[in-house]
Order: sequence, then C-alpha cells, then structure tokens
Amino acid sequence: MEFNLIITGVGGQGGLTLSRIVGNAAMVEGYNVRIGETLGMSQRYGSVLSYLRFGEEVYSPLIEEGKANLMLALEPAEALRNARFLGKNSVAIVNAYPIHTATTLVGKERYPELDEIEKAIGRICPVHMMNFQREADRINPRTLGVLMLGYAYGKGLIPLKRKSLLEGIRLTLREKLWEMNFRVFERGEELARA
Repeated sequence: MEFNLIITGVGGQGGLTLSRIVGNAAMVEGYNVRIGETLGMSQRYGSVLSYLRFGEEVYSPLIEEGKANLMLALEPAEALRNARFLGKNSVAIVNAYPIHTATTLVGKERYPELDEIEKAIGRICPVHMMNFQREADRINPRTLGVLMLGYAYGKGLIPLKRKSLLEGIRLTLREKLWEMNFRVFERGEELARA
C-alpha cells in the first residue's frame, strides 16, 4: 500500500500543520511516512505545497506528476497551479475561497473564476469544490485544514482509521485545541454525507 497526498495553499492557512496531522495519523498505524515541503514566502500568503507519502515502503517524499491519490487544496488558484500532480486516479478537494495576491488586487494578473478552476481540474479527475472556509469560520478560521480532512475521510478518500486521524490531531496540536478540532473534523464528515 502506498498513498500520495498533496496539500496546497498559501502561507497562514495551516497546510503544514495539516500535513503533520496526517503524517502522525499514518505513523500511528505503523506506516512509513515521508513529508516534503516547498515553501514560498509562507509568512506573506506565498505558495505552500506539502508532499505527504505513506505506505509499507516509502523512501522519497516527492510525488511524481500525475501520481497524487488526493489533493487537499486550501486555496483554489493553488489547486490549479499544482494540478500537474493530478491524474486519472486522483481526487481533488478544493476550498472555493480565493485569496488574492497583490498582483491580482491591483489588476496586473487576472484571478481565474472559480468555475474555470473547477472545470480545468475536472478535466483531469473528480473534484469536490465548496467554500470550506465559510464553514470553518463558524467555529474558528484556523480549523480549515481539519474540516477538509474530515470531509475527505467522510468521502472515503483517506485510507486511515478515524481513530488514527483523531490521534494525529492530539499528537500535533496543543491540548486546548483538541476538542474544537474534533468538532470540526466531525463537521467535515457531516458535509461529506450531505
């Protein structure tokens, strides 16, 4: 068994924390885990990309183009920017909440329309796109990644046990954040069933 996960977003969205939660959950189940990160100006809404691979024997963190099993995209334009990792056997879960850069705000670049992004990714693989940020904001804006993780689990897209994913939250986050994140994970599962 080998599973390849791409987590993409911008600095400050919690993508790196999310990769650690999933990595810890996979280690709880005894898998070899490899995480690689490509950081833009992560403190300034720059691109952040995490490669996370786990399985019986995994030696490199890098994922070949077209070989991701799952993409969790915390920002829609970043999903498009990293679509090269998606293939016919992939699934993309995309947060439909754009974060504009300075260049798009001043009109030097055009931010693609959300339906353009969804169609482009949909030509490669199945895509689940919704405004997860709005849902996360109801509890705490910083829980976006855990909400999307709960959604992915609820859709059967992550080959880890629920108990392990909750343990990944425990091992990664401070204790005072556990209960809130457990609730958010459950909310993600509910969204997956809706």
